[in-house]
Amino acid sequence: MPKARRMAAIHVSLTNLRQLGAMVVRRRWRAVLFPLVLYAVSGGAASYFVWHAVNGQRGLKAQDEYQARVQAMNAELASLRTERARWQHRVDMMQADAVDRDLLDEEARDVLGRVHKNDLVVLLPGGRN
Repeated sequence: MPKARRMAAIHVSLTNLRQLGAMVVRRRWRAVLFPLVLYAVSGGAASYFVWHAVNGQRGLKAQDEYQARVQAMNAELASLRTERARWQHRVDMMQADAVDRDLLDEEARDVLGRVHKNDLVVLLPGGRN
């Protein structure tokens, strides 16, 4: 009898056949479940990081919202700069060394609520005068 057959005969005689079948099934289960669990855990971790890269505090959607806010604030800044330049021009016109008489007269009448005898007054409907 060759040595390999003798060893197989010895191992089979020492091992219960039910145990031999259960060990093979466990190995099959382990061979199938271990990769499945590994793939599930790595897929969960990857999906967590991808979700936060898109929707997180510093994600792609937040970056788009920041860009929209920056554009809105730049538009507001431009309108405020225009308004400031207009007011600066009016203040410059009221300086003591170069007073614009017409502007001073207009502001004084507006503040005092008076009109000149040669002014034309137009009454608007709705109580706005």
